[in-house]
Amino acid sequence: TGVGCYLVPMPIDGLSRPKFENKVGIRASSTGQLVFEDVEIPAEYQLGKDGDGFKIAMSALEGGRIGIASQALGIGQAALDLAVQYSQERVCFGQQISRLQAIQFKLADMEMKLNAARLLTWHAAWLKDQGLPFGKAASMAKLNASEAANFCAYEAVQVLGAMGYVKDMPAERYFRDARITEIYGGTSEIQRILIANHVLKEHENKKQL
Repeated sequence: TGVGCYLVPMPIDGLSRPKFENKVGIRASSTGQLVFEDVEIPAEYQLGKDGDGFKIAMSALEGGRIGIASQALGIGQAALDLAVQYSQERVCFGQQISRLQAIQFKLADMEMKLNAARLLTWHAAWLKDQGLPFGKAASMAKLNASEAANFCAYEAVQVLGAMGYVKDMPAERYFRDARITEIYGGTSEIQRILIANHVLKEHENKKQL
């Protein structure tokens, strides 16, 4: 009958959580193991029909990618805001470092990448709200936004210099938190495969018209 999908009521006999992971980033969100031992779930907790499990899981992943893109945008924007603020406060050789062209190039690239990712994310969210196919758009938004977040987090550390590498400044947290956005919900490599598959399928459909 294929894979099924069930809600698991908590607490329930046989389900335990023996370990929580000590993660590098997004530490406010708990990640741990779930161990199922002879767990019996009532039939009324089934989602969909027998065999719908994989389809439901994939649908949840697609919607989740828009959420991850939004998360990545928040991290990236925070990194940019910090870099701008610090560059206007830090004085070196008698001037704010925000006046240095090397710093301005970094800020410009950060702003450009974030705005491009933001538009892709809005587009994916709009398609989903309209009930239209949004799988490719979600993958593009997630891929672009997560790479933009990691770029901005890295550049923020560069703008802050040594101060970006100390716990007293939030740049190091953005650096740690951004990394996961290229991993969960499907890695960047998986997103590129999914996008390419959509493009190839669209091309084949055009040839058949």
